[in-house]
Amino acid sequence: MTARGGRKLRLGVIFGGRSGEHEVSVVSAQHVMAAVDRNRFEVIPIGVTKTGAWLTPEETQTQMDVPGAPFKKTLALSGAEGLLARPQALSVLSEIDVAFPVIHGPSGEDGTLQGLLELARVPYAGAGVDASAAGLDKALMKALLHDTGLPVVDWLVVTRSQWDGDTRDLTSKIEEALSYPCFIKPANGGSSVGITKAHSREELVNGVLEALRFDRKLVIEKGVDCREIECAVLGNDEPEASPLGEIKCEREFYDYEAKYLASSTTLTIPADLPGDLASRIRAMAIDAYRAIDCCGMSRVDFFLTPSGDVFIDELNTIPGFTPGSMYPRLWQTAGLSYSDLITRLVELGLERFEERERFAQA
Repeated sequence: MTARGGRKLRLGVIFGGRSGEHEVSVVSAQHVMAAVDRNRFEVIPIGVTKTGAWLTPEETQTQMDVPGAPFKKTLALSGAEGLLARPQALSVLSEIDVAFPVIHGPSGEDGTLQGLLELARVPYAGAGVDASAAGLDKALMKALLHDTGLPVVDWLVVTRSQWDGDTRDLTSKIEEALSYPCFIKPANGGSSVGITKAHSREELVNGVLEALRFDRKLVIEKGVDCREIECAVLGNDEPEASPLGEIKCEREFYDYEAKYLASSTTLTIPADLPGDLASRIRAMAIDAYRAIDCCGMSRVDFFLTPSGDVFIDELNTIPGFTPGSMYPRLWQTAGLSYSDLITRLVELGLERFEERERFAQA
């Protein structure tokens, strides 16, 4: 896998972004760039600041090279905002052979970045426009999974205008349909940013107000007593499912602090499950992956109740790539190293690009 003339492929790692997961993205990208097979790839770092300004590779590298700080967590640029503010930075897209997006959340994992790359005819790793949009929007995702016959917990969709229109009536409807406890989530987001668990009407109202800080549309889910199981999926038309992992944390639920800051969270790989149940969950992960027409990669999260019921929680089309992230660790358990995983994702992205190009020329 080399570019024309036998040179290394120029791999543009795009990271940062405007979402609440900016810091996670920056750390993930630094680990991706450290693990890339340098015999095959020339890495081109492409940072996006919290205001949405794109940095040139030189500016990005300068921000990464902080003496005494092995991992920088934020990207900034004074006096520039938005995608088009710095065309000299965007021109890097004409200089790379393939992109590796590591922007989590809105404006990176929701199909917008993928659409930009397709318009620029740049191959990229990971899910396409449609699957990215459906994967990030929990309301759309649950509807697709439910319509496919896959099990999801009971949920309601609430918009800001509905909440502002009749808070009292809507609160009563949520209580009647879902009861307590329930989870309030921004529809478009990840890493548990803006998510709360409500045990009462007061907590429900406060949770809705908190989630509305991050999105105009919310998903409110029925709380279930469960174990949290995760599966990594890799591939295009013939995807493969990894061994399963289990998340255990001592906090009320697996929130942002539990994911990235708490030492009380443990990841068990492989999960301690009967073989037939593990096989069923892995098959469901593939079904969910296909339900949103995903390609490249996704982490599929499950709820497993004490009675043995399995529910799909969500799909993450750009999962974390930090040292503690489940996606690369699951594949390492399956025998695929971090470096080889990155190479495989690039290969899958190039395959899908070639397929799109054939249809475009038909």
